Amino acid sequence: MNRHAPAIVFVLSLLAIDAIGIGIVIPVVPQLVLALSGRDASHAAYWVGLLATGFAAMQFLASPAIGGLSDRFGRRPVILMSVFGLGIDYLILALSPTLGVVLLARLLAGVTTANISAATAYIADVTPAEQRGQRFGLIGATFGLGFVLGPVIGGVLGGIWLRLPFFAAAALALGNAFFGFLVLPESLPPERRRAFSWRRANPVAALFGLRANPRALRLALAWSLTWVGLGALQSVFVLSTTLRFGWQTTENGFALALAGLSQAMVQIFLMRRILGRLGEKRTAFLGCLIAALAQSAYAFATAGWMIYAAVMISAFGAINTPALRALFSAEASADRQGEAQGILASLQSLTAIFSPLLGAALFAHFTAPGGSLFFPGAPFLLAALAYLLASALLSGLGARVAVSSDA
Repeated sequence: MNRHAPAIVFVLSLLAIDAIGIGIVIPVVPQLVLALSGRDASHAAYWVGLLATGFAAMQFLASPAIGGLSDRFGRRPVILMSVFGLGIDYLILALSPTLGVVLLARLLAGVTTANISAATAYIADVTPAEQRGQRFGLIGATFGLGFVLGPVIGGVLGGIWLRLPFFAAAALALGNAFFGFLVLPESLPPERRRAFSWRRANPVAALFGLRANPRALRLALAWSLTWVGLGALQSVFVLSTTLRFGWQTTENGFALALAGLSQAMVQIFLMRRILGRLGEKRTAFLGCLIAALAQSAYAFATAGWMIYAAVMISAFGAINTPALRALFSAEASADRQGEAQGILASLQSLTAIFSPLLGAALFAHFTAPGGSLFFPGAPFLLAALAYLLASALLSGLGARVAVSSDA
C-alpha cells in the first residue's frame, strides 16, 4: 500500500466529500425546502423525495458511463474532472434562489458523484483480489466518517445560515481537486484499457447483461435491496424525528453523525476480523439481518433514545456493503472493474430513484391529518423487509462462474 498511499488517501478523501455532501443535504435541504416553499412538512416531504430521486436518477444514468470512460481513458482524468465539477455544483446549490434551481443543482450533483464507479475501480486496480474486502471496508468507513462530518457541518453551519454548509462543501471539493492533481497517478496502464461502448454504458443494457451470470445477478439484486433503507433515511428521517420527538436541525445532525461514526468504527476496527472469520458471503448475510433489525427499531421507536439504540445496531449491519462489493468485484475481469463498479453504483442509484419517493409517500399517507392510522415509522418497516429479502438472496448464492470479458 505504501507506493499507492497518497493516491489512496486522495481517493478516500474524494469519497468522503461525496458522503459529506449527502450528509449535509439530509439535515439542511428539508429545512431549505420548508423555507423556500412556505408549506407544511407533509407537502415538503414530496419535494424532498423529488430532490433525492432526481439525484439518484442522474447517478443511475451517469455511473456506467463514468466507469466505462475510466476503463477507456484511465481513472485519473475522469476522477479529477468529476471532483472539480462537484465543487462547482455546491456553489450553485449555495446560491439557489428557488426550488427549481435546487433541483437543478441536485441533478448535477448526481452526475458528479457518480465518480464512485471510477474511484472504487481505482482501489480495485491497486489491490490484490484477496484484500479487496478489507479495502472496500475502508471505503465504507470513509463514507461513514464523511457522514459524520456532513450532518455536523449541516447542523452547525446550517444553524448559522442554511446556505453556509454548501459554501464549505464547495471549498472542500475544489481543494481536493487540486490535491488530486498533485498526487494521483494513473492506475490503469494502456494495455489494460478497452474501447468505450455506449451499449455497455447504457445502464439498462448493463443490467440486462447480468442475466448471463446468475451469481452476479443475485448479488446485484441483493445490493439494490440494501439501499432501500438509505432511501427512507434520506427522505423521511428528519421529518419523522421532528414530528415524533420534536427534534430540530442540531439534534438530527448529531444523530446522523453518530450513525456515520459508529459505522466507520465498525468497518475500520472490526471489518477485517469479521471477514477473516466469516468470509465475504456470510458477512454480507449477517449484515443484512442486523440491518433489518435496526430498521425495525427505527420504525417502532417511541422515544428519542430508541433512535440512538437503533443507530448503534445499524452500525454492525453496515458490514454487508463492503462484503457485497468485494463479492461482485470478483465477478469481473481486470479490464472491467470500472464497468462493474459502475453497475453497482447504477443499481444503487436506480433503487434510490424510487425508494425516497416511496418512503415519502408512505410517510405522507401515515401522517396525514385525519388518516386512519398514524405510523410515521412505516418507511423504515419497508426497509427492514428489503434487508430480509437481500439476506434470502445471499443464502441461495451459487458457486462462482467465469465471466467473459465481452459479456
